[in-house]
Amino acid sequence: MLNVGDYQISFIESGHVSLDGGAMFGVVPKTLWSRTNPADELNRIILSMRLMLIRYEDHLILVDTGVGNKMSDKLKKIYNVDHSRGSLQAGLAAEGLKAGDVTDVIVTHLHFDHVGGATWRDEKGDLQLTFPNAVHHVQKKQWEWALNPTEKDGASFMRENFVPIEEHGKLNLIDGEGSLIPGLELIVLNGHTPGMQAVKIRDGQETLFYCADLFPTAAHIPLPYIMGYDVYPLDTLAEKKRILPRAVEENWTLLFEHDPRHIAGKVKQTDRGYVLDDKVLAGE
Repeated sequence: MLNVGDYQISFIESGHVSLDGGAMFGVVPKTLWSRTNPADELNRIILSMRLMLIRYEDHLILVDTGVGNKMSDKLKKIYNVDHSRGSLQAGLAAEGLKAGDVTDVIVTHLHFDHVGGATWRDEKGDLQLTFPNAVHHVQKKQWEWALNPTEKDGASFMRENFVPIEEHGKLNLIDGEGSLIPGLELIVLNGHTPGMQAVKIRDGQETLFYCADLFPTAAHIPLPYIMGYDVYPLDTLAEKKRILPRAVEENWTLLFEHDPRHIAGKVKQTDRGYVLDDKVLAGE
């Protein structure tokens, strides 16, 4: 557990998926990205779905929800969904919590591996909210995009994961950057998908930055390492150029949602660009 001011931060390993390594690293050659992210026989690399749990006064805040457990067997096979080493339910239980205790869910964006755990199907097959007492915070731009995506990214948005949030009256649409509660700031990023929001927690001395898919893994810190999944890759490049100098100058700790080996780390600038510095927390 990490403490930043009045915030207590812990992490839930909600499982793993596997995605195509080439798509995850864009123009970067496999000979380079496979050094840190070895691929399987289908060219897929293993990715964590690491959620952030925040305790602050009477708030219990979960950032993202993982892939959930309602995917078809076909999709589970395609994405190699693996809950053998962690799940949302087990992670909450390990923290002594129930889903009903969560007061807020910050959804960084509405791709299936980030919001799939927000809903589940009951014995009748009806969709229910996993966190019935929580307000779900989503950027307005992302919500509108998810309801009308392009042919390029449409497969990443599965309406059963997020439309029930609005139907149950638990959706809070946010229009732009700002503080959700004191010390917790939402940073809007539009390169990966319009209206993605990263979470920054700061107490004046320490800054934690939950990267979402700006830096899905520590290997994505160098500027050219941009996903093929990104809708606007040049915007991602500009966002990295905006974030990384501040992360170095202000000694931010970056929290990696998808890195199976590194939970968090610092960044340094070298003569070859930005790279991972200290590994603050190690994963598997």
